[in-house]
Amino acid sequence: MGTETRVALVTGGTRGIGRAITDRLTRSGVTVAAAYAQDVAAAQAVRDDGARRGATVTLHQADVGQPASCQSLVGEVLEQHGRLDYLVNNAGMVNEQRLSEISHEDWHRQVAVNLSSAFFVSQAALAHMTQQRFGRVVNIGSVTALLGSPVQVAYGAAKGGIVGLTRSCARAVARKGITVNCVIPGSFDTDMSAQLLYTDRDAVTSMIPVGRWGRPEELAHAVVFLLDDLASYMTGAVLTVDGGMSMGG
Repeated sequence: MGTETRVALVTGGTRGIGRAITDRLTRSGVTVAAAYAQDVAAAQAVRDDGARRGATVTLHQADVGQPASCQSLVGEVLEQHGRLDYLVNNAGMVNEQRLSEISHEDWHRQVAVNLSSAFFVSQAALAHMTQQRFGRVVNIGSVTALLGSPVQVAYGAAKGGIVGLTRSCARAVARKGITVNCVIPGSFDTDMSAQLLYTDRDAVTSMIPVGRWGRPEELAHAVVFLLDDLASYMTGAVLTVDGGMSMGG
């Protein structure tokens, strides 16, 4: 991951896939600024786990659904650490609703958290990365954007936008030592997926060629690969980690 101590900002970095990414990065010697929304206990557990291993995890509470909060978050990380090398836009939310049930407020909140947050955090982070002529950004999408879901319309639409955001940002900063890539997770065992009301686990499993749900650490492995110096020739890439689910059939 590089010889000097680098700093990563992981949004949604204290639960589920985000926690696995934070853990994997700290085990690679990276200092992690983990952003979280509300669960203080979960955030403190991640920080304390890192401290027991001699790793540095700083906690940053932020509502990334608010543009001003995104700007403040990046500023806080830079003020505390003096640099920002890696950004993982992982924050997300799923509110399962049928098409007719989605209100104006529901739609805009899901788009704000799942798509707009990635733009506004990236905008602030890329300004700094451009100055230092180095940076790695990984955006977390969703297989729902590829397959569609009648009960995840807003979520799927927002995550579909992540791909376009990734490729446009990648083109914007490609000559500045910065890469921007996207990882598309399939179905993973997390606390968020366990709370989905309409999801039939057995039915979903039957759609996955490898016959099981993913483990968060498997997704984290893909993210860390894209952050590595040896992945510097990859930008604008969309990497699916879904057990073959997006192949269909």
